[in-house]
Amino acid sequence: MKLEDGSEFGLKGHCKEDYSLRTRIGLAPPAGEIDRSAPYKRIATEEAWTFPALVKAQVEYLESGEAPRDDSLKMAGMFSRMPSLQQMLQDVGDLRLAHMDEYGIDRQLLLLTAPGVQVVRPGEGTPLAREANDIAAEACRNHPDRFSALAAFDPRDVAGSVKEIERAVGTLGLNGAVLNSHFQGHYIDEREYFPILEALEAMDAALYIHPTAPFNAPHYETRGFYGALGGFPHDVWLHTMGLIFSGAFDRFPKLRLVIGHMGECMPLQLYRFDWMQGNADGRQGLRGGQDPVKLKHPVSHYFKNNIWITTSGVAWEPAIKFCMDVLGPERVLYAMDYPYQQSSDEVAAYDRMELSPEHKKMLMEDNARAVFRLP
Repeated sequence: MKLEDGSEFGLKGHCKEDYSLRTRIGLAPPAGEIDRSAPYKRIATEEAWTFPALVKAQVEYLESGEAPRDDSLKMAGMFSRMPSLQQMLQDVGDLRLAHMDEYGIDRQLLLLTAPGVQVVRPGEGTPLAREANDIAAEACRNHPDRFSALAAFDPRDVAGSVKEIERAVGTLGLNGAVLNSHFQGHYIDEREYFPILEALEAMDAALYIHPTAPFNAPHYETRGFYGALGGFPHDVWLHTMGLIFSGAFDRFPKLRLVIGHMGECMPLQLYRFDWMQGNADGRQGLRGGQDPVKLKHPVSHYFKNNIWITTSGVAWEPAIKFCMDVLGPERVLYAMDYPYQQSSDEVAAYDRMELSPEHKKMLMEDNARAVFRLP
């Protein structure tokens, strides 16, 4: 292509200068071209990490024969045998920063990866959560402009979880908490775990429920579905709806919940959730015979007031626009899902999305700062 000065411009260039030139002459960037001068910071809000002591504890429990059947613990064993994955997960320094620079990510929100501390031997989870939070806090201190982090906790130890959330958020300065969905078949919507929700609300700390493999569900595994194709979204779906119908958000109205992967498809179903709400709302005999819970609002109310979603792994413009329209543009946050899903094409897809400048900046930066109280 000839420019006004008579020089040639190749359409397959991938450097920053080529991108700027393309912009000036009105051409779209090529696939995979990241905008290195974007008018927003990219804050990725579901970025996984782990550490050696936790991996060791997970594998030892799995191999001991003493653990209950739990596909999420089995998943930890599978991940432990992937050295390249473990190298990326366990690095919260130079390697991770290099990948962030490669993909144009300004800040990562670090989440202790599934299945986390909630699958190890009883009694080991809270000490490992403390160690995780100390490591994460140190990474944030070492790189305050690049890393923020959510606190780990073991919900099986309710008192220990409350104490650790208070320490991690109040003393270490972490930016909320992460729960890797069920814990050996239990969910945080069960009444005995409500003190944890109370502590999160009191600390003004968002809770991120991250997927894990469903508990004792061989029909997922035998079909290859216990991960992202089925088990992951279904388990978070159950956990989220459980919280809503438990009355947790009526009891803790300032509690903030974040779920990933485009809200695990749940925003698509809000109309039906409201229509079918009576199937569970106010019914006798549920939750082991507890008194019935009658919600104060339609299900959709809680999605529009207490729940935020991230886009992790779903760089798909139609879905993002739909969720922004249904939930509000302030309720959708960018996430990459490093290191499980990463590519320059994915980042470039966001840069090319036809959103208003205001909504693009909200998606990529501003919403994350607001929800997780980031600097």
